[in-house]
Amino acid sequence: MKSSAVASARPRRASSRTFRLAFYFFLALGLLTLGYSAYVVVDARAYQAYEQSKFEAMLQKGTGSPQLSATPLVEGDVLGEIQVPRLHLKAIVVQGDSHTILRRAVGHIPETALPGNPGNVALAGHRDTFFRPLRNIKLGDTITLKTPTGDFQYLVESTQIVPSANVEVLSATPLPTLTLITCFPFDYIGAAPNRFVVRARQVVLQSPEANPAP
Repeated sequence: MKSSAVASARPRRASSRTFRLAFYFFLALGLLTLGYSAYVVVDARAYQAYEQSKFEAMLQKGTGSPQLSATPLVEGDVLGEIQVPRLHLKAIVVQGDSHTILRRAVGHIPETALPGNPGNVALAGHRDTFFRPLRNIKLGDTITLKTPTGDFQYLVESTQIVPSANVEVLSATPLPTLTLITCFPFDYIGAAPNRFVVRARQVVLQSPEANPAP
């Protein structure tokens, strides 16, 4: 009887140890995941605040380049700032679309036009951070790109959902155009299968001198 009881107790103890080990493993994994997520959020906010202050100081001093295309841009260079007032979207735009850049900012996709030049200006952003407000974008919404060369305003003309492999949305356009790209669905967990694309056309901003006071 005793030997039978001891034999039955051993599997229970082994099972209990396995359960405890699994519990602590997943607890540690969860804490590491939460810690990394917190780091990503804090790092992105710190980067945005730092680059925002530098960008505003540059605009105030008038030290921006006269033409964005005058000097070849390298990955990580700040192009300016994107604003969508109705959605309270405001973020620094950086040259490049690497994982590190998109974790910290909105990325300008290389080989597409620069703001103020003819063609298609394409910007990418994560659906769970900077471009999450795009889920509520509407036709006619105003988008502004603030750059060292001036402000460029666009009006949203269309939205569409395309497969992730679709690169036609990056093609050049005959008129100045802005294309915003993020993953879709917005609430999808993991690598999303599609892309949400916003297309906007540039409009001419009137200077105060164009309408003199009577």
